Amino acid sequence: MQFHHHGYVSGDPRRQPVAGVGIDRPVDLPEQMDVLVVGTGPAGMITAAQLSQFPGVSTRIIERREGRLEVGHADGLQARSVETFQAFGFAERLAAEAHHVTEFAFWQPDPADPRRIARAGRAPDDPKGLSEFPHILVNQARVLDYFAAFMADAPTRMSPDFGIAYVDHEVCPGREFPVRVTLARTTGERAGEQLEVETKYLVGADGAHSRVRTAMGRTFEGHSANHAWGVLDVLADTDYPDVRVLSTIQSSAGNMMVIPREGGFLFRLYVDLGEVSQDDAGAVRNTPAEAAIAQANAVLHPYSLDVKQVAWFSVYEVGHRLADRFDDDAAEPRVFILGDACHTHSAKGGQGMNVSLQDGFNLGWKLGHVLDGRAAASLLTTYDAERKAIAKNLIDFDKAWAAAIGSKADGSAEAAAVPEHFTSTIEFRTGFRTEYPPSMAVAEGTHQALATGFPIGQRFASPRVARVADTNPVHLGHHATADGRWRVYVFADAAAPGDPGSVVASTAQWLTTSPDSPLVGLPEGVVVHDRFDLKVVYQQHHHAVEWGQVPDLFKPRVGPYALVDRGCVHATLPDEDVYALRGIDRAGVIVVVRPDQYVAAVLPLRAPEELTGFFDGLGPRSGVLDVQHRQELAH
Repeated sequence: MQFHHHGYVSGDPRRQPVAGVGIDRPVDLPEQMDVLVVGTGPAGMITAAQLSQFPGVSTRIIERREGRLEVGHADGLQARSVETFQAFGFAERLAAEAHHVTEFAFWQPDPADPRRIARAGRAPDDPKGLSEFPHILVNQARVLDYFAAFMADAPTRMSPDFGIAYVDHEVCPGREFPVRVTLARTTGERAGEQLEVETKYLVGADGAHSRVRTAMGRTFEGHSANHAWGVLDVLADTDYPDVRVLSTIQSSAGNMMVIPREGGFLFRLYVDLGEVSQDDAGAVRNTPAEAAIAQANAVLHPYSLDVKQVAWFSVYEVGHRLADRFDDDAAEPRVFILGDACHTHSAKGGQGMNVSLQDGFNLGWKLGHVLDGRAAASLLTTYDAERKAIAKNLIDFDKAWAAAIGSKADGSAEAAAVPEHFTSTIEFRTGFRTEYPPSMAVAEGTHQALATGFPIGQRFASPRVARVADTNPVHLGHHATADGRWRVYVFADAAAPGDPGSVVASTAQWLTTSPDSPLVGLPEGVVVHDRFDLKVVYQQHHHAVEWGQVPDLFKPRVGPYALVDRGCVHATLPDEDVYALRGIDRAGVIVVVRPDQYVAAVLPLRAPEELTGFFDGLGPRSGVLDVQHRQELAH
């Protein structure tokens, strides 16, 4: 974490200086805003949290409840999600209070006595070491709390507007604020009172029964599997030995999942309640907790469960549905849906909150860039193109997983395939299967061979390097915060700093001075560091990198005192050569990473003009006057 560059900080360094629309932020919901987010679930909160880093963008997030969520439905967080939390500054704090998953246990009928269950196998959670971050289990409400704290400490000083529900909207093209939204107060003396606001963009993160989706006229296609599960968060005594291990149980009496939770005592049970008749009309949802507990005890035989407290209980029917589009207009979208509003599935795959978070991270920075003039509005069309395909993959995965763990313990190949299915889907389960196709935000793979360990369109897997200024080994990607900037990682050629013929030096000179450089000609008041986070990695040991010979491009001056940021210059660790480990060409490579941590381009170091070509592809930087106005607000 870097701080003090705006002056000495004696308090919490996470609290950023107030700026832009955060100055004198109105307490009540204003009549006009740039973005209105509906719903404070994971998808809505991460969208708002990302937008809170844009001082000139007015964003409000509304929630029909009167206050924060106390008991969240979701609890599983993939390593990919924890990587994302690192960018928002709370990965370590959330992980410290969460349960860490390292193994998975599989229980099936004991071959010697099928009436009893026996452990059939174990599997490591991440045998390939796909991430340095853990797979964790924690109450969804705590995730929302951390996003709320991030927003409150952001330059815009954002906070949710509770007690306000979405009612309807209409889009009126040609207006500065073209989306007219009808809202209603849900709490207090003014409950039931309607109000109207206008916004440039509307984001519907209002759940599976989304009213925003309905008003958009989007279809929600799919079906119910006619199968019900009871979900209980319990404090209980049990002699079941794997109660603190994520496990599946297939028994002659039915199936169950055991999911340990944070704190060392709480755990969750997904209890199979069986098939649901076509004419059930939702009656299964009235199943009492006592019935689910009795079924859990039957599944656990010869072990038993003595429940002391039920912290939360619900019954749900497995259903898989996907919206036909995630926005309202393929050419010029103004309204978006994300999370459960556009894709639903079972909870047992642990994917829902994780995929929803990436929906919001994807959309948030794009809205910010369009609204402050960094990119053309057409960038927003990539949201539906990128995220709908991921949601379709999620549903296909979940159908297979739900069928596997819900299969009868009858000795069939399907029933026996649970461990194999678990192992074969590791990239998807951990959140690393996503690969965005070429678009205006993702380059073609023309130069992929120059850095095979950074696949274009996939998340940037952070390598370890040595930070020259303080000699510390660091993860390069861990210093990429959710500030909306593009990351440009320059992997140097073999020449040391100051050597004649250094390609890094000549490239840095071109990027700094050429009128064709994407770093030159920024709007008035905007400096390179505001838009781009440039870091260099040399092939030499850090002792061979002389600070005074490193190009000034990688020693940016930041803050009101123009202090040099010494955290941008790195070297190769002697026992962990990033060039060899990640297949990086020794002639030098530029790796461009999007604000949401996905690799956007791999380019030759000797051809910096290709960097210009990529950023020009984001469209004309329209609205320069608006940018100047916003910068005046920010300063």
